[in-house]
Amino acid sequence: MLAYVLRRLLHTIPIILVGSFITFVMVSASGDPLGDLLAKQPPVSPAILAAERHRLRLDLPLLEQYWRWLTGIFRGDWGPSVTRVDIGHEIWPRLLVSVRLVVLAVLLALLLALVVGVISAVRQYSWVDYLFTSAGFLLLSMPAFWLAILLKQQAIDVNEATGSTLFYTVGDASIPPPTGFWPTVSDIAGHIVLPTIVLALTTFAPWSRFVRSSMVEVQQSDYVRLARAKGLPRRTVLVRHALRTALIPLTTVVAMDLAVLFSGAVITETVFQWRGMGSFLLSAVRDKDIYAVMAWLLLVSVIVVLFNLVADLLYAVLDRRIRLG
Repeated sequence: MLAYVLRRLLHTIPIILVGSFITFVMVSASGDPLGDLLAKQPPVSPAILAAERHRLRLDLPLLEQYWRWLTGIFRGDWGPSVTRVDIGHEIWPRLLVSVRLVVLAVLLALLLALVVGVISAVRQYSWVDYLFTSAGFLLLSMPAFWLAILLKQQAIDVNEATGSTLFYTVGDASIPPPTGFWPTVSDIAGHIVLPTIVLALTTFAPWSRFVRSSMVEVQQSDYVRLARAKGLPRRTVLVRHALRTALIPLTTVVAMDLAVLFSGAVITETVFQWRGMGSFLLSAVRDKDIYAVMAWLLLVSVIVVLFNLVADLLYAVLDRRIRLG
């Protein structure tokens, strides 16, 4: 197992390097970081423009820019920012904010997908199956930003009707934050409810369809029929035999959807005005901040690669016939 993990990590290094270089070239060609400075009136002096171009490394060849950025990451230097902020100091707190949202949304979406998918498969072609199928396709076709705006407006209406703040609709925490451990936890939990519901509902719908189709297929397999013929309890057959194998396709989908979840988090965080990775990316794109955009893309790429590795390891846990050689 350890040799397999090390080998997979070694294989992912060139993938990340090639992907980061291609992304760096595309981001560098997307616009001039000094565009806003050049458009200022009265015009900025050539000396200031030259100094700023040198600070942002725009006077260097593209390959040298990429090499200095790549080697600087290992020293904790994420590169110069257009807004003169420390990218590393800015991005890590925002990453933690987004990670707690995505993790909670994934857990809730997985729970809903397993329950809905298994019930739909067991009660195939019943009114329950049709109800869950209709709800799944409705949520699957619903834009995340529209659902976020709808829930936010409903929460505001409820707060106004009750005259108290039952739902937090702005920010990831109160400003100023409350004092004490439990008040802080309660405040964070209150702010995370609505964004988590948005991400979870828009995510669990396709996952539940994967669970349903896998469960329907597995229930017709020979080893499940044999387990039933031996007189094993129905719950044991479903959980220990059918569901365990049916989780393998879902594991792949969840690992691949992490990048989509972070993209969805960008929209959701914007609607609820969170200071997470979403607002960080939008600010970096607006300012044409090359190194800030690269920092976001690199972190998301590493997260996707690591979760794909975790998915491969889970295959061997879910199906003992799989060997990691």
